[in-house]
Amino acid sequence: MSIDWKKLQNGSDIRGVAIEKGDEKVNLTPETASCIGAAFVKWLSEKKGVAISNLKISIGMDSRITGPALKEGLAYGITSSGASFADCGLSSTPAMFMSTIFDEFQCSGAVMITASHLPFNRNGFKFFISEGGLEKGDISAILKTASELTPPAEISSAEGDKLPLMERYASLFVDKIRSGIKSGKDYEKPLSGMKIIVDAGNGAGGFFADKVLTPLGADTTGSQFLEPDGMFPNHEPNPENDEAMKSIQKAVINSKADLGLIFDTDVDRAAVVDGSGEIVNRNTLIALLSAIVLEEHPGTTIVTDSVTSDGLTEFIEQKLKGKHLRFKRGYKNVINEAVRLNGIGEECHLAIETSGHGAMKENYFLDDGAYLVAKILILAARLRLEKNSGLLSMLEGLKQPAEEKEFRVKLLDENFAAQGEKIIEGLKSYIEKVEGWTAAPVNYEGLRVSCTSKDEKGWFLLRLSLHDPVLPLNVESELEGGVKKITGKLAEFFKQLSNINYDAVVKYCGE
Repeated sequence: MSIDWKKLQNGSDIRGVAIEKGDEKVNLTPETASCIGAAFVKWLSEKKGVAISNLKISIGMDSRITGPALKEGLAYGITSSGASFADCGLSSTPAMFMSTIFDEFQCSGAVMITASHLPFNRNGFKFFISEGGLEKGDISAILKTASELTPPAEISSAEGDKLPLMERYASLFVDKIRSGIKSGKDYEKPLSGMKIIVDAGNGAGGFFADKVLTPLGADTTGSQFLEPDGMFPNHEPNPENDEAMKSIQKAVINSKADLGLIFDTDVDRAAVVDGSGEIVNRNTLIALLSAIVLEEHPGTTIVTDSVTSDGLTEFIEQKLKGKHLRFKRGYKNVINEAVRLNGIGEECHLAIETSGHGAMKENYFLDDGAYLVAKILILAARLRLEKNSGLLSMLEGLKQPAEEKEFRVKLLDENFAAQGEKIIEGLKSYIEKVEGWTAAPVNYEGLRVSCTSKDEKGWFLLRLSLHDPVLPLNVESELEGGVKKITGKLAEFFKQLSNINYDAVVKYCGE
């Protein structure tokens, strides 16, 4: 099989097609995985300055049906190179990082087999060392080495230690929640009297119900889709997916739960549903976590991606008295900027994308949905005990847009990156002629524009996608009908351009 190794790279991850589906041809096989495993061993030995024979690499996977075969391929590549591997079984991505931190496991590196919320036929790898997740350049180097290796004709099973990783990882949250709530009434079971349900979407997050919430005394009756099933038969395991969020909303209301927790496939993202059925994700999740962090660290900077709302900035800076830095899309970009700020002396304790990828300084800046949920549970329990109130009380004063919409403008030039940059430059000139439109003083990617006309009262952001030949366009307004007003003027701009497809904009505007 001829492999385009570069196509397997997805930023700081590897992702590919593991099962043929329609016109999607397989490019991620056990044999490919074997080469990648061997290449990771070489990279890790050079990075750590450690002999290959002294390396132990942990491997975990989410519930995808291609996980076991890919694990076998990875393990074969690792062991045939002279290193050893440890089998963590069904795991979460953040737990795999922690396998390099827990002293008793002595893992030099870790590989998580996952493709996050992508369809069942996709799969991929995320890599960790004790310093954190690998960067884009590291993945490029590993794939280059893999491309120079000869895939094995046959893969035989490799023996590895079985690590009780998820039990050890779950115990962290049990201890953290107990010490965070500090309930004098019942220290061991501080969530007694609370009904909290979990929706794992048939991914790897089911452990949170039986290994975290139950030992803490919570009633988890009504939890759903906890059993791993790599076909994801109930809904997409994705806190940004409307069907998934409606499902957990319904479950919370029907079971009369105090809270609902929903995780993505590999548990690096999460969202919450209040007992009233109110969804806490995207801007509201960021606002809630900002309130937690700024109570603990007054005045700290909160780093988010570029599509967060003006209302969130106002909430963080005016109500919470913190600082909001709106940076680039991409969870690694957001996290790396937070790390950079701390390095130059600007205190930052939270880095979070609207997708739900959130990382805290106190937790290695690891994007961990379960950790964020643990922080929220501590707050929820304390509010209940001390003030007899719920999470939504922490969000008072957060202005929500009346409308929000995302469009995808398709770029048809072969060099789509250059085409996209040219379009954004042209838009900078265009907005100068539009009354009430002003570019944001700082743009880390694309162009964000405030629209202050009385019938618009909103903003838009046009940026180049991180990976695809697309210009995502996000538009928000405080007014009903405001998004259509803003988008209509943008349609006039797009009309002037060639070799693009902006049908979604045209359709929305009713042209």
